[in-house]
Amino acid sequence: MIAFEHVGKRYGGRFEALADVNFRVGRGEMLFLTGHSGAGKSSLLRLIMRLEKPSRGRVLVAGHDLDRLHLSQIPYYRRQIGVVFQDHQLLFDRSVFANVALPLDIQGVEPRESARRVRAALDKVGLLHREKALPIELSSGERQRVGIARAVVNKPSLLLADEPTGNLDPQLSTDIMRLFEDFNRIGTTVMVASHDLALIARLHHRVLRLRQGRLVGDEEAA
Repeated sequence: MIAFEHVGKRYGGRFEALADVNFRVGRGEMLFLTGHSGAGKSSLLRLIMRLEKPSRGRVLVAGHDLDRLHLSQIPYYRRQIGVVFQDHQLLFDRSVFANVALPLDIQGVEPRESARRVRAALDKVGLLHREKALPIELSSGERQRVGIARAVVNKPSLLLADEPTGNLDPQLSTDIMRLFEDFNRIGTTVMVASHDLALIARLHHRVLRLRQGRLVGDEEAA
């Protein structure tokens, strides 16, 4: 599903965010990406999302060499990817339903089909009863679940999460990770960037470890 081949990323010609990174992720796999702040986790995810291009090496996702994607192909490529952020990035002037529907609105999905998909996604994260609420009325954990519903409403083949539990207490963090496991069980490839080593250890999935932009560990699930 994902392949990094001798990937490097420099910013400003001097700062090296990633250096000679090599790994492969199989379709339907779930794994964690960890490392200290500044280790290169977010840079790596941005390359997968094709928000940036590598300075050297190749990034391949679902058979696509991302460096060769034409600009017109990038929006279609990104529809295969769901992304969950630490800070939710919800629109606070729109309802839960409208926030989750946003990716479908952008694609021009027919309203009846969009409503069906949105309610199915909200049901999966346990928030169907809150579809009319505004984000300000929700707890942090509920907002994160709305973000997950929005990320999966397109039924992506790949789900990326960047520090999705950074602002949550341990129990809510575990609940969010269990949701990711639920989506993984139905075939979605899931990659979660996190520095919560205790939580990662409890969940027994493959772990990629970055240090100063280099891949220093690739540990299979216990």
